[in-house]
Amino acid sequence: MTTKELVSQIQKKKSFLCIGLDVDVEKIPPHLLLEEDPIFAFNKAIIDATHHLCVAYKPNTAFYEAYGLKGWESLEKTIHYLNKNYPEIFTIADAKRGDIGNTSTMYAKAFFEDLAFDAVTVAPYMGKDSVEPFLAFENKHTILLALTSNEGAFDFQTKTINDQELYKYVLETSKSWENSENLMYVVGATKAEYFKEIRKIVPNSFLLVPGVGAQGGNLADVCKYGLSENIGLLVNSSRGIIYASKEKDFADKAAKKAKELQVDMESILNKKSQGQ
Repeated sequence: MTTKELVSQIQKKKSFLCIGLDVDVEKIPPHLLLEEDPIFAFNKAIIDATHHLCVAYKPNTAFYEAYGLKGWESLEKTIHYLNKNYPEIFTIADAKRGDIGNTSTMYAKAFFEDLAFDAVTVAPYMGKDSVEPFLAFENKHTILLALTSNEGAFDFQTKTINDQELYKYVLETSKSWENSENLMYVVGATKAEYFKEIRKIVPNSFLLVPGVGAQGGNLADVCKYGLSENIGLLVNSSRGIIYASKEKDFADKAAKKAKELQVDMESILNKKSQGQ
């Protein structure tokens, strides 16, 4: 999917919501455990109930890998279901990969060719040659970890080196990499005060923003400084939506939570279009 196509979906749906499919079988409704594939059954119901309210889904691969081969099969069925039934949806493999060049190439093939995701999250610590293999894929997006929402982010990411915080150096440096136009960046919603500085460095890039909802991030704060001319935000909510209920109405309750965020996003987009 191209960036232009993603922006078109945001404008059409009046939403820049990304829903995280981080499935823990201990948290899903008990009646689904009787299904042949409880994880896929859960995902399918959530997707069917919420696809009109969001523009992206983001399975965190750890929640599938933890269940071995069966978990990976559930992930494969989920992405194939999305691509077949809702091809307009932007799909993100939240895998946080990044390794030496030939290994990164294989990771990229796994997510972009075999599973046919539109994007994958990548860690920048090993530098250019660990990221550029992902960037080489046409109409695919590499989402670089820039400033994360966890407490440990302050261990390294905000440390000052040569009068510049490390996360800013990562952002600046990444712009020089080959095919950097395919880059997006992860910026945690709990770091909303940093968005103004980030937008000075990457004014038009899309930012994937986890941490709204259960982690305490505030949508209005994120949008105040994070919105760009082409919207430029994918705001993710996982637990706050998919675990809204453990009863048989779980999908309807998830849709209700997603709708609340979509309505807020529509209001923000309308104000933006009116120049407010």
